[in-house]
Amino acid sequence: MESAAAKQPVKLAKVTKVLGRTGSRGNVTQCRVEFMEDSTRSIVRNVKGPVRENDILCLLESEREARRLR
Repeated sequence: MESAAAKQPVKLAKVTKVLGRTGSRGNVTQCRVEFMEDSTRSIVRNVKGPVRENDILCLLESEREARRLR
């Protein structure tokens, strides 16, 4: 059985803005990321672990967007 990552290549995305902390314990950071190959396209993603602006993320799945913080 093939995973979704095997069918879709890894996409590189640059963190443009850190929006805030989320998750039940605040262990997830919500960030706006801009794709490296298409700089006009940006989405909001949840990132686990330390992250700051201008970091490069390897997204295994690039279609899904995180829900906004309330």
